[in-house]
Amino acid sequence: MRIHPTAVVDPEAQLDTDVEIGPFCVVGPEVSLGAGVVLKSHVVVQGRTEIGAGTVVFPFAVLGEIPQDLKYAGERTRLRIGRNNRIREHVTMHPGTAGGGGETVIGDDGLYMAGSHVAHDCRVGNGVIMANSAALAGHCVVGDDVRIGGLAGVHQFVRIGRGAMIGALTMVTHDVIPYGLVQGPRGVLEGLNLVGLRRRGLPREEIAALRAAYDRLRDGEGTLAERAGVLREDPSPLVREMAAFLMAESGRQFLAPR
Repeated sequence: MRIHPTAVVDPEAQLDTDVEIGPFCVVGPEVSLGAGVVLKSHVVVQGRTEIGAGTVVFPFAVLGEIPQDLKYAGERTRLRIGRNNRIREHVTMHPGTAGGGGETVIGDDGLYMAGSHVAHDCRVGNGVIMANSAALAGHCVVGDDVRIGGLAGVHQFVRIGRGAMIGALTMVTHDVIPYGLVQGPRGVLEGLNLVGLRRRGLPREEIAALRAAYDRLRDGEGTLAERAGVLREDPSPLVREMAAFLMAESGRQFLAPR
């Protein structure tokens, strides 16, 4: 381990092998750092925060400080960050609250660019990218491989399905279907994240099935829920995933296709 002499590391903190803690970092007593974690400099990690192996945290990030929730009463909640994340300058991530399950969870292999924020009780999947100053309000659920553009904001309790793309400067107030493309000052569902689907190397027939399903959601008869119910029997697993997302319980409405 390499710990700079100016760093303040509580002796009760749990540090795995090959941890590097740079100048002027602060690490609290209930923090756990996995193998190969790097805190570059001026990083603050507090509370019951666990950071997985290989994650690198850049200067002035603050992880595990108390939530920005006036209902928070000092309960012992947790922030769990996965493996191999890149957490850039001035990022903030907060632990959970008693009213939200007590835990904020960040998956593996994510990139959280400068100034981005993950609030209390969020659950964020693997491979997520949040661009500069993007923000998740409390209790959001974000699927794997989601992209959130710079200065975008996501309302509390919103769910974003796997592979969706949120454009820069977008305000998202309702749930976003898997693989959806959302953009605009008040986000509207413009279509599918076709660029992301192609980058993932999905076969043409799977992308075509998703496009056909989206068209049925947009133009079919009945309510959105009724149209989604029809898609549950589709042979494509990606279409069935979209249908399951639409049929699941949610505290928010959906962004409907334009």
